[in-house]
Amino acid sequence: MADKKKEFNLEEAFLQLNQTIENLEREDISLEDSFAEYQKGMELLKQCNDAIDKVEKKVLVLNEKGETDEF
Repeated sequence: MADKKKEFNLEEAFLQLNQTIENLEREDISLEDSFAEYQKGMELLKQCNDAIDKVEKKVLVLNEKGETDEF
């Protein structure tokens, strides 16, 4: 049985995005490699946005009456 996809870690994804940006900024990167890095970065960005959206939905804020409402 295959393992479930590793739990998404937002901090690790941001580190990977930073590395992807550094790779894309290299002068010696080939067109094929830059396209692969771009695709990787876009997928990471989508995963980050999805994770942030999930967190936002769970955040509770206090309303004027001091009660909690979902964000």
